Order: sequence, then structure tokens, then C-alpha cells
Amino acid sequence: MSEFSRIYDVARLPTGPQLLEASEAERAALAERFGLVAVKSLSATVELAADGQTVRATGHMKAEIVQSCAVSGEDLPVKINEPIALHFVPAANLAPSETEIELDAADLDEIELDGSRFDLGEAVAQSLALAIDPYLEGPGAKEARRKAGIVSEGEAGPFAALKGLLKD
Repeated sequence: MSEFSRIYDVARLPTGPQLLEASEAERAALAERFGLVAVKSLSATVELAADGQTVRATGHMKAEIVQSCAVSGEDLPVKINEPIALHFVPAANLAPSETEIELDAADLDEIELDGSRFDLGEAVAQSLALAIDPYLEGPGAKEARRKAGIVSEGEAGPFAALKGLLKD
């Protein structure tokens, strides 16, 4: 079960925009799942449109998270504002995994239906995960590198170690 589950059925799709908002407990569970300090807010407004046995979900996701700098570990507040474009399809419509195929952009966000049901909340959670920058660096990253003795790419090279042996 997903930390942010919102189940819909293809046969009984609601009309109008759907507002999904994560509760405090759901945000805490998502923060743990994605290795974040905190998920302060997570919401998505999504329109659902059926096309036979498939469903298109389009809209927008907003989140405020706190994540650690990849270098210094300091807490960094981050705002995420991303479009959502998902396509829920029956399993029979997905290509078999043992076959190599070419995917176009429209195929990349296809999610398999569970019978006639799909979890829009989990799809939003996965969209959040994809929007997180795993290499986010804060203002203290340069100083943390310097203290750790990590040099920049410009200072590195085959003779960088020899440079320290030179005496003035």
C-alpha cells in the first residue's frame, strides 16, 4: 500500500479537477521513503479523462520539501512545481519487458492498471520522487569540499598531486 494512496476506477471516474493533498502522516511517510528531511506540503490538481480502457491524467503538482545538501548535509528548503501527464493503461497494452522497443515521449509515463483501478496518489508520489534533485548543493557545499580536501575539476588532473610537493 502506498503512503499516499488515492484509488480510482476507470468505470467510475469523477468529473472535474481532482485535488489530492497529502496529510501530515502521509507527508512524513513520503519523506522517509524518499530520504528527505521533510515533506512540508504536497498537492496535485488533476483532470481525468477516459479513453476506452485507458485513462489520461493531466494537471499540476506542487510540493515544499526539505532535503539535505549532497555535499555538506545542510537542510535545504525546495519548492517543486511540476506538470503531470500520466497515462493509465491495461497490462495487455504494455510492451513485454523481454523485448527491446523504442519509446516515444508519450509512452514514458504509462502506468499499468490494476484491473480497472489505478492509484493516482501513488503516481503523484512517484512524480514527486522524479522531481527531486539527488545532487542538490547548498551554499555551504564549496566550503565543505574545501575542508574535506576535495578539489574542483579544474584543480584535478594527472599532475595535481605533484603540485603539493613543490616548495616555494
